[in-house]
Amino acid sequence: MGHTSLDKITSLQKNPANIRNICILAHVDHGKTTLADCLVASNGIISSRLAGKLRYLDSREDEQIRGITMKSSAISLHYNEGDQDYLLNLIDSPGHVDFSSEVSTAVRLCDGAIVVLDAVEGVCPQTQAVLRQAWLENIRPVLVINKIDRLILELKLTSQEAYCHLQKIMEQVNAVTGSLFTSRVMEEQAEKIKEEKGSETPTEDQVYDWSAGLEEADDSHLYFSPDQGNVVFASAIDGWGLSIQHFAHIYSKRMGINVEVLLKTLWGDFYLNAKAKKIMKGAQAKGKKPLFVQLVLDNIWNLYDAVVTRRDKEKIEKVVASLGVKVMARDFRHSDPKVLLSAICSQWLPVSQAVLSMVCNKLPSPLEITEERVEKLMSVGVRRFDTLPERTQELKNVFLQCSSNENAPVIVFVSKMFAVDPKALPQNRQRPLTQEEIAQRRDVARRRHTERMAAEQTTAAGPQDRQEKSLNGQLEALSKDEPETRVLKESTPGEAEEKSQTFIAFARVYSGVVKKGQRIFILGPKYDPAQGLTMLPDGCSASDCVPEVPHLSCCSIENIYLLMGRELEEQEEMPSGNVLGIKGLEDFVLKSATLSTSPACPPFTPLHFEASPIVRVAIEPKHPSEMPKLVRGMRLLNQADPCAEVLIQETGEHVLVTAGEVHLQRCLDDLKDRFAKIEISASKPIIPFRETVVRPPKVDMVNEDFGKQQKVAIIHQVKEEGSHGCSSETLHVDASGLVTLTTPNKLATVSVRAIPLPKEVTCLLEDSSELIRSLEQINMSLKEGRNLDISVRTLEAITDLKAQLENMLQGWKWRNAVDSIWAFGPRRCGPNILLNNVEGYQRPSLWQCLCREEKSGEAEARLPRDLDNSIVSGFQLATLSGPMCEEPLMGVCFSIERWDIQSSNLPHQQNSSEENATSLKPLEASAAPENTNASAPSQDKHRQEAISADCYGPVSGQLIAAMKEACRQAFQAQPQRLMAATYTCEIMATADVLGRVYGVLGKREGRVLHEEMKEGTDMFIIKAVLPVAESFGFADEIRKRTSGLASPQLVFSHWEVISSDPYWVPTTEEEYLHFGEKADSSNQALKYMNAVRRRKGLFVEEKIVEHAEKQRTLSKNK
Repeated sequence: MGHTSLDKITSLQKNPANIRNICILAHVDHGKTTLADCLVASNGIISSRLAGKLRYLDSREDEQIRGITMKSSAISLHYNEGDQDYLLNLIDSPGHVDFSSEVSTAVRLCDGAIVVLDAVEGVCPQTQAVLRQAWLENIRPVLVINKIDRLILELKLTSQEAYCHLQKIMEQVNAVTGSLFTSRVMEEQAEKIKEEKGSETPTEDQVYDWSAGLEEADDSHLYFSPDQGNVVFASAIDGWGLSIQHFAHIYSKRMGINVEVLLKTLWGDFYLNAKAKKIMKGAQAKGKKPLFVQLVLDNIWNLYDAVVTRRDKEKIEKVVASLGVKVMARDFRHSDPKVLLSAICSQWLPVSQAVLSMVCNKLPSPLEITEERVEKLMSVGVRRFDTLPERTQELKNVFLQCSSNENAPVIVFVSKMFAVDPKALPQNRQRPLTQEEIAQRRDVARRRHTERMAAEQTTAAGPQDRQEKSLNGQLEALSKDEPETRVLKESTPGEAEEKSQTFIAFARVYSGVVKKGQRIFILGPKYDPAQGLTMLPDGCSASDCVPEVPHLSCCSIENIYLLMGRELEEQEEMPSGNVLGIKGLEDFVLKSATLSTSPACPPFTPLHFEASPIVRVAIEPKHPSEMPKLVRGMRLLNQADPCAEVLIQETGEHVLVTAGEVHLQRCLDDLKDRFAKIEISASKPIIPFRETVVRPPKVDMVNEDFGKQQKVAIIHQVKEEGSHGCSSETLHVDASGLVTLTTPNKLATVSVRAIPLPKEVTCLLEDSSELIRSLEQINMSLKEGRNLDISVRTLEAITDLKAQLENMLQGWKWRNAVDSIWAFGPRRCGPNILLNNVEGYQRPSLWQCLCREEKSGEAEARLPRDLDNSIVSGFQLATLSGPMCEEPLMGVCFSIERWDIQSSNLPHQQNSSEENATSLKPLEASAAPENTNASAPSQDKHRQEAISADCYGPVSGQLIAAMKEACRQAFQAQPQRLMAATYTCEIMATADVLGRVYGVLGKREGRVLHEEMKEGTDMFIIKAVLPVAESFGFADEIRKRTSGLASPQLVFSHWEVISSDPYWVPTTEEEYLHFGEKADSSNQALKYMNAVRRRKGLFVEEKIVEHAEKQRTLSKNK
């Protein structure tokens, strides 16, 4: 197919039935960009000879150097099949786990996906991740098994062995899809049963049948199978690809067998009976060649054998003649046999034709978007679709129609913002000169040349007047040019700073027609259509004067672009169902947004990111005067990268948070070269840790049982440490670890105990942080007396959370613990719990939204209710920064067992309050007793003033400080441990380098979980866990040590307790014998803790000089 004109693509955009929005998904290095090159070459955009070498969609310099894709980029292609013309909006996405956020942005805009799989490596970790992402977004995938040539040339498999290998790969992919389908069916079935039963409680005899829903659900369309037409076998680097349909049509003519029969039997356990001339079943049992091997694979294997292995010229000529392809003489003579192979294959079985034909026939158009997907897109957070306003629910039909009528509301989703150099924009691009302009420029150049030659001849006889004339002429010319140049000089610095990068929105139109200059609403992620519709007048549009609505703004679309890989093409309008670029949204959209002309449109559900940002670095400019440029550059980087986060810490450091090492390097390069354009210095990665407590160990470091002396020593040590912080009169630590602390003014006393939470409870709280935040918002609303409309789904989720906590917190120690929960922390939604075990103190339950009945009899005093908040604030501060190295706490429960406040704070107890008031204010004691009842309110006021006028400050502030200190002391009274962030590491390596991989893992504190050998290959898959702190440079070291034969894939997994105690010192005789008096063998936890303390400027207890000796110099000896 020749080069497609822009007018042709513009005309195809108006027919949504023939549009296919697709993305290419795969693990890293499985051949996505090479396949994309082949598809791009089919439109004549690049040469077919350069396909696979050019990597056209990798437009960044670092992408070309590293050889991996780092950003998703789109291109529009035209494909003709029969009498139908199709428009394919193709998005190439990265495969590296660090850039999985780019995959999420691509998947949201598409209706279908091409999943590419390496024929040798099979299903890899990122393959599973992209299949899950496609499943979550409800898009339909098709499969391309790439690199078949590796089975022939590297593994040296026969065609029969390759067929068995391909079958196993197909089973692996279908197993992943099947598990996703099963989990969803089970969830739906469980919800259905819950709705049917309602409030009925199941009896013990009832058994839940999990397979009930699976038998009814139809999953036949989900799986990949060549006979369904959703699988292509290919070698993109050699330019060929085949589907069963292609060979079925060829052999039906030659053999006279019906096409339908061949389509069903070409893949499977069928063979051709030559005598009976029939296709029969049972090839494996009878030891016959399956049809797929005999009719398809054998031909491919013979071609590779003739061209690459043997280089048999006669056989090659016969093959070329029989296939009817034309091969140029230079390809025959080329020293590299792959060039000849590519020339033959690209004409015989072009990969672009096989893949694009499958895409057009098997993947849905924008008109075929499912109701389920629409409802999922429109239901944000905990809101259900049926709870949305009626006008909003009516927009569902607009989505399904995908109409481009003038009356249809415009609905656009922006999945990311990407930065473009202003010179690359179509309006700023240098346009090619016409023939007339070239001729004019040639004439001007000739004229100037003749004038210069004449001037040179006259200067030889040059009298002074000629020189004066020439000087006057130059001055006149300068005076004419001067104003313009001055204006330019004045305007360029400002413009350069403002226009260094232009942001384009990467978006898709779901309904209506987007036009240049159109006014449109921008809906923030928290926009509520119900609130918007009540605040805005009926029939209000974005072009009207709109009143202020929370999370709603208006803007004009400056330009619309067609995305063509490295280039942008300007358009006047873009109909529904297309992918486009929009200019003019950089001031309104940060990373993603929903645009619409209708205020009834809800914001789309936020994108689901597989990799969470975990790697932090502090950044500062080399020259402090360039700080404003750095701040501006980081703001631009934050907008341009979907996953990167930019923070300013309490210390004033500018911190960049990224998904991994490669992602971090790309962000730093972008900041330095594109956004800030200054020299920057980045700190070593800031490794996050967590602090926790564990149960007291039963054995010491040499596996001996603990004696009583050890426990006494620990408590004694804690008491000593505590006495440094505050006087012994105010702090008491008992043998069980209960810490009692009194405020400096002796008015309030709290007793706190720290208890380690079970691991599963910590994980549950960490996963439910969003739900706990919602619960906190509901409780705040109830406290303020506001009525909040809570969806049924949210209440169900909160009920489930409470039930799970009750189930996990079993035993006498946790009796009624769930009902006694006072707060979660830090930031009111973290994985730590504050328990109310104070006798006689009944406070509103944390779960009060589940039972709305207010208990009117419990009227609490005003002041303790205020101070209740002080206790929570102290707990929040304590959990935000622990005593070990000021890192957040995790998995700790603080139980408040005593909380006494002097009764002067309680207005309802008259007698005792009077006594305390006299002790604080002797002047008030002279008040007559008979006037006490009459002046009770004024006395209460005086008492509160007296307390607040304390020399130690307000009671609330003292209580916060006391609570924080009590929590820290209670934490230190228990065995303390650090928790390290941990990666799951998957490594594929050959048997030869297995030992070296284990060596690198062992050196970096890694732990191998399991290893398994891939069937049919010599590859091992090693699954290990590795601390994030030890992961920097890990990938490079493994590649160096294994000569590139092993490559790790790191994904953040969980927080893991470091088993060693950072404060451990040898105490028993056995430990002294084993570790020595100094115990100076490396303590990993202590090393991490000291590194964090040193970075934060905290005190680090270490000896700088050991065993110093007097230096003897030569001069002294003389």
